[in-house]
Amino acid sequence: MTSFSSRGVLRPMALLAVAFCLMAELVGPSQLAATAVDAKLFQGLRYRSIGPARGGRVTAVAGVRKQPQTFYMGATGGGVWKTTDAGANWVNVSDGFFETASIGAIAVAESDPNVVYVGTGSAAIRSNVILGKGGYKSTDAGKTWTHIGLREAGQIGAVRVDPRDANVAYVAALGQPFGANAERGVFRTKDGGKTWQKVLFINDRTGVVSLAMNPVNPNELYAGSWQAVRKPWTIVSGGPAGECGIYKSTDGGETWKHLENGLPKGPNALIGKVGVDVSAANPQRVYAVMEASDGQGGVYRSDDAGASWALINKTGGLISRPFYYTYINADPKNADAVYVNNLAFYKSTDGGKSFRPMPTPHGDNQGTWINPDNPEIFIQSNDGGANVTLNGGRSWSTIYNQPTAEIYQVAVDNQFPYLVYGAQQDNTTLIVPSLPTTMERV
Repeated sequence: MTSFSSRGVLRPMALLAVAFCLMAELVGPSQLAATAVDAKLFQGLRYRSIGPARGGRVTAVAGVRKQPQTFYMGATGGGVWKTTDAGANWVNVSDGFFETASIGAIAVAESDPNVVYVGTGSAAIRSNVILGKGGYKSTDAGKTWTHIGLREAGQIGAVRVDPRDANVAYVAALGQPFGANAERGVFRTKDGGKTWQKVLFINDRTGVVSLAMNPVNPNELYAGSWQAVRKPWTIVSGGPAGECGIYKSTDGGETWKHLENGLPKGPNALIGKVGVDVSAANPQRVYAVMEASDGQGGVYRSDDAGASWALINKTGGLISRPFYYTYINADPKNADAVYVNNLAFYKSTDGGKSFRPMPTPHGDNQGTWINPDNPEIFIQSNDGGANVTLNGGRSWSTIYNQPTAEIYQVAVDNQFPYLVYGAQQDNTTLIVPSLPTTMERV
């Protein structure tokens, strides 16, 4: 690790501190406190991005069904971005509208692609957590946004929109990550986010992290519940099987049933994070990836719309570090094809019995949206950003065009012009110039 010493040369902030101390000695603390600072001195200052262009962690992605090169991504600390050329270029669309840069879920209404819902607060909670501030909605494809409530819902894991009506949407709210609160579960709006009804509430410790909707019958919903809390010294993931697991509604969220047949159950069984999805190719086929105690974690499958389940794959790589990953996505055209996002990105073509890893531009894979009309087209996200494929994963768009990096520390050196150093989450330390042009350094 390289350390930097001033060698008698003071940084700008150090010069400012010295000047402040000298002024205090000359005029006295009380006089200094009363000294007015002319705001005009700072009116010309503007923030500008100096990079890096390498993407950061993304846990929310969505696409537009009838616009196969248009996608949205939500970074865990960088806001919402949009591409209209399959990832060749990304543009931020949330700056100036959102109260937080942490994004948990994005959904585009199929009946009106101008309508986009966003849930803030990434539900892939880890050591560093940025709190969510509720939901946002755009009616002009991301040009402008309106806050639509759920401010205390904490981390939002999923948003699903009824394909028949853009005003009907469901939100999976994990809740506040640092303690119990009542604003968690499944919320439903029927008026485009003007009002919300909490349609599934388990208790003030157990929230919902995933939602799946039957595209053939949107009144049929599956919710993956999760009891998770971030303590100062650890992350607690999992709760009693009688509270956690998978819930199903067949009436658009009015009533819910806790599914148990074939899933972990019993007085001592614990269930952690759950990902769930319905196969559009065969809505009787439902997949889930689940964290569970006593070796019961893995990929589960139902072939009768959730009435019964079977644990079909216990491969460790599919449930590695489950509180961080645990996402599953069914291929919309092939009921036997399914993807699991984990440390690696896995695909099965035999109904989940076996999986093979697929290369992605970066590891620590977090989410996938697959075009319902052409499963060769999808967007996939990871700790390096978001990447688009138009050929089923044989090639990907770059992650070096999205300045959404999570930087843990920043340092500068003593060169002129100086360089800026930053340690990026799940990446290397980066060095970028403080000035936009290349200059000879002394």
